[in-house]
Amino acid sequence: MKKTITSGADNEILRTVCKPIKNVDKTLEKLIRDMRETMDEEDGIGIAANQVGVNLRLALAKLNPGSDHETVIVMINPEILTHAREKEENEEGCLSLRKKWGAVPRYQSLTVKFYNAKMEKITLALTGLNARIIQHEIDHLDAKLFIDRVVGEVREE
Repeated sequence: MKKTITSGADNEILRTVCKPIKNVDKTLEKLIRDMRETMDEEDGIGIAANQVGVNLRLALAKLNPGSDHETVIVMINPEILTHAREKEENEEGCLSLRKKWGAVPRYQSLTVKFYNAKMEKITLALTGLNARIIQHEIDHLDAKLFIDRVVGEVREE
């Protein structure tokens, strides 16, 4: 069932560091399904649990969006292990901050570790947009919003 997106730059749940997940149960499985439906209906390429009002270290990311290789990954307790020194500035927006856009510097590549919905440990090396999506979603779990990292002005549509 589609969830309501938590919004606002000063929203308390978006500004609270999310709690680690210890195990996957039916409630978490339903949350994952609901988050996927919400992300798809909102045309998002990523969504974090706190964006639907739940304080857990859970995020979904759509890798290779819009391509033949598009896939959605479930990330439980994600952690960036390593990242490139080089950063690239690019335009970002957010489901929780509708109609706001800005240039955000992000690492060009990274290695991320997380657990999938079966609590299997996964490690991925990602570059470009895929790396950007992961950094954006992990920022959410750490109570940071893209507007905190914008270089220059935050634009409103």
